[in-house]
Amino acid sequence: MAGVINEFKSSFNKDLARTNRFDVRIPIPLALIGSIGADTKNLSFRCENAELPGKNIMTADRKMGSAPVEKFPYHTAFGEVNFTFIVTDDMAEKIFFDSWMEIINPTTDYNFQYKSNYAVDISVNQYDVTNQISYTATLYEAFPTAINSLSLDWSSDGHHKLTIVFAYKQWVGNYTNSLKQNIVTKGLSGLLNNITAS
Repeated sequence: MAGVINEFKSSFNKDLARTNRFDVRIPIPLALIGSIGADTKNLSFRCENAELPGKNIMTADRKMGSAPVEKFPYHTAFGEVNFTFIVTDDMAEKIFFDSWMEIINPTTDYNFQYKSNYAVDISVNQYDVTNQISYTATLYEAFPTAINSLSLDWSSDGHHKLTIVFAYKQWVGNYTNSLKQNIVTKGLSGLLNNITAS
């Protein structure tokens, strides 16, 4: 038993990834540049909670002859992510995201704008214990789809926290062994192409 415990301990030859070592980098959408005094650098400091995105492969059941039913992949789906921001006394964070939502679908005519005017590439960075970036997820063509309500309460002296829901086209992870993964992926693709061609 002691040997198993020692093996378990020795398996942790690196420190654990900490949930509180992260930042989020959000560029200003094209249509908002110069229109409001937005400083997205401050948004990085104000982001209290974030999520590294997930990925789902959608499958369909298929039965061939007398073989058992198998699942086959047919599509990749990306879910939404939530970011929560601390709101300063001038409500700058709320104004920024209100303005962003407004340029997506202006309340003057409710005609949706071109995606290139409001979508941006957002980076979510995970840092290791030495404060070096160990993982980055880039959300391509991201934009807010929902802003949560903010409760007002005379009996509380707390501060506002603004949660924003973001959608995006896809995300890509950039990490230290990405070169190795690309080599493996390209190698598999080439092998499959050769098999198909023969």
